[in-house]
Amino acid sequence: MEDSVKMAALLTKGLEREGYAVDVAGSGRDAVWMAAENDYDVIVLDIILESGEPPLDGFAVCREIRAADCRTPVLMVTARDSVEDRVHGLDTGADDYLIKPFSLPELLARVRALIRRGPVEWPVMLRVGDLALHPGRHEVDRGGAKIGLTRTEFALLEYLMRHPGDALTRKNLIEHVWDYAFDGDPRILNVYVRSLRGKIDRPFGRATLETVRGIGYRIADDSLGQAAD
Repeated sequence: MEDSVKMAALLTKGLEREGYAVDVAGSGRDAVWMAAENDYDVIVLDIILESGEPPLDGFAVCREIRAADCRTPVLMVTARDSVEDRVHGLDTGADDYLIKPFSLPELLARVRALIRRGPVEWPVMLRVGDLALHPGRHEVDRGGAKIGLTRTEFALLEYLMRHPGDALTRKNLIEHVWDYAFDGDPRILNVYVRSLRGKIDRPFGRATLETVRGIGYRIADDSLGQAAD
């Protein structure tokens, strides 16, 4: 925790030298409150935020502020460099992920990029036929029936539903749902597509999630019939 406090002080000085006004949250709970009460241009979020009662780490903070419909761009900083941790961070709502140790110029460049991008305008709800996805509430339902999805299943469905009718390549899906630097087995996408179909399509006799041979997948507008593996 002492290292995190020192890093916060160093980052504050560096950002202030660049002309940014900086607020520092001393705990995860403080971070959630400050994100809700202030209109920030960007949030730099350390995963290690263990003080406060109850304690919240950076993943939990990001999840809570997104559930509260805070759209401020979030840059996560952490020493955790595994693909699983990066996926987890992005799935909870982070816009970028920076691994320690890092240089201050790199962090400043990423902050500038996020500020240029600005807050993402999320629709209150994404809908394809009777399939509805609520980004802010992290909920999915079909014809009013709730559907429970994992973080990665939700991210995959959300990306597909943001591009209804478009044939999205396997490479595109992996880069956006997992990580542009994903170096695992690309067949993992098959596993998640099959699992997603078993939740959003088969129980309802639908085939919304279609295979586009030689390309990838797409969400069709309320198609009927048997889903393809």
